[in-house]
Amino acid sequence: MSRIKVFKKNPADEVVWQYEGTILRREENQITLEALFNRDDLPFMDIILKRNDRFVETFYADRWYNIFEIYDRDDGRFKGWYCNIGKPAVITDDFVSYVDLALDLWVSADGRQTVLDEEEFEKMNLANDVKQKARDALQRLKMNFETRSL
Repeated sequence: MSRIKVFKKNPADEVVWQYEGTILRREENQITLEALFNRDDLPFMDIILKRNDRFVETFYADRWYNIFEIYDRDDGRFKGWYCNIGKPAVITDDFVSYVDLALDLWVSADGRQTVLDEEEFEKMNLANDVKQKARDALQRLKMNFETRSL
């Protein structure tokens, strides 16, 4: 199983977080990898994100979002989906990078959806077309979860 680096970038294209994952699947415009949560335990929405929770992360080179499935480190229970709205990922043989645009969607295991960080997104100095593509991606993502057409 191949390892790959992941670089999360801010809109200025600066790396703000990096980690490694194991490649599970690779297709023409997407890659799915497994990574372990590498921060201390953290209460989040209706769950606790725990160090070493299993994240199955899918990045797309042709979509303005990525999707992380989160599984509990202790019992493997599915916790929910964390979705980052951002510019399409750059996927190479050595790394995946994406520009995070602050806007996020949390989907609980029971399907409840919560949009996160809207104020932060609105305060970002982004071009109007970038903001519109991000908003469109959020709406598409919400609809995909409602119709279960991921």
